[in-house]
Amino acid sequence: MKKYLTTMPFAGMLTGIILVIAVGCKKDNTTNTKVIGDTYQGGKVAYILQPGDPGYDANVQHGLIAAPTDQSTGIQWYNGTFTTTGATAQALGAGNANTNLIVANQGSGSYAAKLCADLVLDGYSDWYLPSWDELKKIYPNKTTVGGFSINATSFYWTSSEVVALTPPNSGVFWVSFFNGNSGQVNKNDNTLFVRAVRSF
Repeated sequence: MKKYLTTMPFAGMLTGIILVIAVGCKKDNTTNTKVIGDTYQGGKVAYILQPGDPGYDANVQHGLIAAPTDQSTGIQWYNGTFTTTGATAQALGAGNANTNLIVANQGSGSYAAKLCADLVLDGYSDWYLPSWDELKKIYPNKTTVGGFSINATSFYWTSSEVVALTPPNSGVFWVSFFNGNSGQVNKNDNTLFVRAVRSF
């Protein structure tokens, strides 16, 4: 009597199913990799931390997200009464702490840091006024991120007060999105652009 081996095709089919399942369950390590300009967590990826940057982690991508549009085309930095806020940090990663200091010192009102602190986009409410170094890092990516004013009067506030040789601190750093220059200006009588950022 002729014998038929019926188990081999089934075994082959089962192996194929297992292989398909294994491939389908393989983790895609590229899905969470972001590039400049990606829409992400309420805004656009505006800077990705590089080796040597504070907070850089070779295993986990971190950076800055800019709001998709400016929050103001002309608003004051101070809240109507001169005060030294103590928000003098300039480094990458310092903007959030600076913003908290400014708002705690100046209270409610209509001014640059408060505008950022009150912002909510796509459920994200941890926006802040960028520090001097943070805004300078974003500048080279302005076109890819989009929405920035880039004319000769496009001066953007930072959250970094200038430490005066003789107190009190009356100046604040700004960055021009026309040519990338930066400097300081009296915080009491100027109205500049504002773009909020958040960290990821």
